[in-house]
Formats: sequence, C-alpha cells, structure tokens
Amino acid sequence: MITLDALTKSYGPATVVDAVSLEIADAGVTSIIGPNGAGKSTLLSLASRILGADAGGVTADGVDVLNAPSRAVATILSILRQEHHTTARITVRELVEFGRFPHSHGRLTPECRAAVAEALAYCDLTDLAERPIHQLSGGQRQRAYVAMVLAQDTHYVLLDEPLNNLDMVHATALMRLLRRLADERGKSIVLVLHDVNYASAYSDRIIAMRDGAVIQDGPPSLVIAEDALEAVYGMRFRVHELDGDRVAAYYR
Repeated sequence: MITLDALTKSYGPATVVDAVSLEIADAGVTSIIGPNGAGKSTLLSLASRILGADAGGVTADGVDVLNAPSRAVATILSILRQEHHTTARITVRELVEFGRFPHSHGRLTPECRAAVAEALAYCDLTDLAERPIHQLSGGQRQRAYVAMVLAQDTHYVLLDEPLNNLDMVHATALMRLLRRLADERGKSIVLVLHDVNYASAYSDRIIAMRDGAVIQDGPPSLVIAEDALEAVYGMRFRVHELDGDRVAAYYR
C-alpha cells in the first residue's frame, strides 16, 4: 500500500497540494482527475519524490519514499512522467533496458535481458525492438515507455497523463494495456487523466482534485455523477449508463 500523509507543496503564496492524505491499494487502477491547476501532477511527483514536499510523508510497503535510498525506492515504485527526454538514436530495446538500471546498474544480467524481452512482448513491441524511438508513431512510442516501466518490475506504477497527444485508437489501446497490467500482473496503477470517460471505463477508483485538495474519492459509480463532476469542474454534466459504464458529457 502507498500511504500519503498530509502531503503539502506550495510555490510562494500558492498552495498547490494542500495536506492531502490518501491510501492507494496494492492492486487495481486508480485515476486522478480534475481541472488544470488542481494539483494532480504535483501530487504524483510528490508521491514519487520527483518533487520535494514542504510537509507530510509517503510510504510504499513500509518504505519511507521521501528519505530512503533511491535504489530501494526504484525497486518498489516507478513513474512515467509527461516529458520524455530521450536521444533520437536510441532503439526501443535500449530504452526498455533503462528500466533495469535499479537492478543492474547498467550491467544487464540474464535475468534483466529476460525481463526486457518479456516487457517488449507484453507491450507488443518485439518486432519493433531494434527500431529507433524517433521512427515510432505516438502510440508505439508511449507503449515503449510503458514497457520500460514494466521492465523495472515495480509493484506500483505511476503515470502522469499518459494519454497526452494520443488519438482515441491509441489512447484506448494504452488504457487496455494498463488494465491488463493490473488484472494479470497484480500491479497497482496510478495515473493522471484528463478524460473522465477513460477514467470511468478503466478505473477501480477515481480521485478527483480541485485547488490542491481531494474533493471526491471512490468508485466510478460515485465520482462519475452529475453533482460530483460539477463540484470538481464547475460545469454542468449529463451522465448516462452505457454497457455498464458511466459516460459523462458536459453542456452549457
């Protein structure tokens, strides 16, 4: 379990994350939604210690994330950020091998190579393994980064807006892949999303933030509701049932 205890982050007079306390389950898909500036990405960065917290704490399976050695944290928790800074000449396989660094420190063992091959196969990238990253489509490239995280083999996988710049076909394929990771591998997937309908269709739990605070938290049946969404976004919504999922549409 990941436990966030009164996490707080401010920039000058603006409090971006305001004493947020949460527990993230050992398995399943948890989506964090909310308007721009709600504190979603900042919360994820604090939980993975990419950003330093002004106050509060984070533990993952009993490990003090904010103070433990980097290697200890990197074998429990991984994060895929919005920005990917990768040289264009690197191949898909080389990218995925980076995920093994916490285990190998750059010297790949047979176990590491097996983990890389398995991650490539799981993400349907084996045939593209030797292709340079810059030659991939947006959806293929995003799958390659997910494969890198999968090769890292952490129980907790955090992803910050992984659907950015993906069309509906590739976004849906990626959400299905993340759902499989939770269901087949028992991973705990935590992701920031802007599309409430993807959150509704693929999540076990939705955390809705506004102004640095959590204002809704629960299953899609609770959060994807007209009054709840209006409280989060300040807009009017209609919510309909479609094949067992809740689908939201906003209107004036």
